[in-house]
Amino acid sequence: MNLKVTAIGFACATVLAACGGLEKTDITPDLLMYGKQATFTVNGPNLDKGITFNAPSCGGIAEVAASAGPSEKVYTCTPAVTGPMTVAVVGGGVVLRSMTVTIPVPQVTLKTSLGDIVMELDPVKAPLSALNFMQYANANFYTNLIFHRVIPNQIVQGGGFDAALTPATGRAPIALESNNGLTNLRGTVGMARSAADKSGTSQFYINVADNPGFDYVSAAQPGYAVFGKVISGMATADAIAAVPTAVSKGMADVPVTPVVINSVIQTQ
Repeated sequence: MNLKVTAIGFACATVLAACGGLEKTDITPDLLMYGKQATFTVNGPNLDKGITFNAPSCGGIAEVAASAGPSEKVYTCTPAVTGPMTVAVVGGGVVLRSMTVTIPVPQVTLKTSLGDIVMELDPVKAPLSALNFMQYANANFYTNLIFHRVIPNQIVQGGGFDAALTPATGRAPIALESNNGLTNLRGTVGMARSAADKSGTSQFYINVADNPGFDYVSAAQPGYAVFGKVISGMATADAIAAVPTAVSKGMADVPVTPVVINSVIQTQ
């Protein structure tokens, strides 16, 4: 995506040195995380003559209104890739500065009433599901929701109800990504859904055992989409899976004592 600021002057377009020189423009990145707004500060002479900030893999590019005059401009955007991501500043058809930054594979920490769980997401094989989860997490959607469905030796599921079993209002459903090569092994994280294929919103589950019956078989038997894995805290997931459950408000497998998600924080 490109954000066009203004047209650069003729002198700068034809003689770059007139704008202060290529070597004097710099880009300083900050908060580089997948699915979370990053900041890029551009410093250099005569930036008010007109520049374009290019970042094809970073969505929603916008110039911050508080940019500090002709020698500094600040841009924000949300990285939609992991690994190398190139950004550039262009003036008068000339690249004033280009740099490649590295966006780490996203990780989040679930802080629950029974302990922490660290999950790593896979936006390469499950881009829709990973980004969807990050959008909920970074909006603090999961705070004070619960694990409402606990089946020993199978799954723990949460992200859709509070302790009173009041449903949380989620975003629009996303397409099912179950045919992505990821399987429902112990420790993997999947997208919960209803009987309809394209019905996943905020609810997720953690496999506490191998569940091959959840995997994609065919279009007629699509299974459930895995989009990440637990990299720390399976003992917490196992503890959740062991809590006593009962039927509550017509829902089965609800923990008798609520297992609360205190927060979900993106750590990289």
